[in-house]
Amino acid sequence: MRNLTPFERFQRRLVGEPVDRTPNFNILMTFAAHYIHKPLSQYYLDYRVLAEANLAVQEAFDLDILQVISDPYREAADFGLQVDFPYDGLPVAAEPLLAKPADLMGLKSPEPGTGRRMSDRLEAIRHLGERKGGQVPIMGWVEGALAEAADLRGMFDLMKDLTLRPEWVVDLLNQLVEVEVAFALAQVEAGADIIGLGDAVASQISPKMYRKFALPYEKRIFEAVHKAGGKTRLHICGNSSHILDDMIHSGADIIDIDWMVDIQRAAEVFGDRAGLCGNFNPVQVMLQGQPPAVAEAVLKCQEGGGNKYFSAAGCEIPDGTPVENLLAQSKALKL
Repeated sequence: MRNLTPFERFQRRLVGEPVDRTPNFNILMTFAAHYIHKPLSQYYLDYRVLAEANLAVQEAFDLDILQVISDPYREAADFGLQVDFPYDGLPVAAEPLLAKPADLMGLKSPEPGTGRRMSDRLEAIRHLGERKGGQVPIMGWVEGALAEAADLRGMFDLMKDLTLRPEWVVDLLNQLVEVEVAFALAQVEAGADIIGLGDAVASQISPKMYRKFALPYEKRIFEAVHKAGGKTRLHICGNSSHILDDMIHSGADIIDIDWMVDIQRAAEVFGDRAGLCGNFNPVQVMLQGQPPAVAEAVLKCQEGGGNKYFSAAGCEIPDGTPVENLLAQSKALKL
């Protein structure tokens, strides 16, 4: 088979057709910023740095995706959450925007095109599209409604709310999901081929709660993206073993699994209904391992992932990962 472009490789793998090699869908954020010797604050706040960092790592490590994922506070900041950006550190939200349940009454929804941080992501997508649109798939990103609720309310209080005031949570989620749908559609319009959705908090709740507080909103976002012609990727960090059977009903085209999940079981659950992406350990294998161990882990996941498998670590590639290890993954996928 001839060498495919990343976009062709993505399209063929998504429908289970033969490819020249497994697509590499690693998520790189802090690593990407430091790879081009830029501080994290610029990566978060300047779309040009975000785009250039992702172009650099895509070319250096044979990634089959360009992405504008950076941090979980794009939408939250435009809702009004105070977020601090240390020069070369992770963003910090000092206190929740919804400190009291009554604060929901005053919550005003931002517009993606005018929100300072959401519009910056749109500019990054346009920039990437000008450089490699149609050659490499471009992935936009939104927070799941439940993840966004945790950003605005605070994880501890939200977890209590799920039991003490579930209808209040539903009211909040219904407002948040409309913003996430609008943001997702704005990214598709700007040129994103895929919309990734992060809903990490979903791994911390029961299947029953997932079906009430996360899944319906993931579905609403993905249905809107599909209607607009885009593809979708669901990313739930942590051990999602207990909700695998429900995650497939989100309608995601690609579903990420973290390293704690049994990849063969996930492949059986997903079948041909979704591409499986993951799931070697990003710390133990990529950050701390040696190239031979990386290659072994990559090939083992590839073997167990099924005919719609996408290669990636279980979560973000850690900052400080040896370049040799990323190259070892790329080389192993060409065997």
